[in-house]
Amino acid sequence: MGNILRVETPLTHEAVESLKTGDPVLINGVLYAARDAAHKRMVESIRKEEPLPFDLSGQIIYYVGPTPPKPGSPIGSAGPTTSYRMDPYAPTLIEKGLKGMIGKGARGDAVIEAMKRYRAVYFAATGGAGALISKTIKRAEVVAYEDLGTEAVRRLHVEDFPALVACDVRGNDLYREGRMRYRRV
Repeated sequence: MGNILRVETPLTHEAVESLKTGDPVLINGVLYAARDAAHKRMVESIRKEEPLPFDLSGQIIYYVGPTPPKPGSPIGSAGPTTSYRMDPYAPTLIEKGLKGMIGKGARGDAVIEAMKRYRAVYFAATGGAGALISKTIKRAEVVAYEDLGTEAVRRLHVEDFPALVACDVRGNDLYREGRMRYRRV
């Protein structure tokens, strides 16, 4: 594992290309929070050729359904959601310009292929660390699908959000590599 890299959003082509599986990163800028229901609506909008609630170009979506904030806090606990639930929708969003995703757990083959083809990355966040992760979120506002409650799309302004590159643009996958290493032991 190398030095901790600082990553700014929106992600540039150069930034995405430079990231390698296993790189620890601190993300700064804007993330968009969205889960299954919001992903489904966004993909439906794309299929209907309707505008999306935000421009996907260079953006990162964090798979999170935060808890309500305590008084004076921008957000409650904000731990990552299991990513495979977004796998049916992720390739379409990646094709439309999404450059990064943050969640927990392995991704399916179609998502990894879309990341290779359209040059996107997947970051892993630490499950069970929602209260600590929420401290990196300085502002949060609902930008779409308010009726979804905790699953509404939120714009999150983050400072030093910790993550690990789990899948890079070359198709390297930390989860698969880890399983293979374990089996060789």
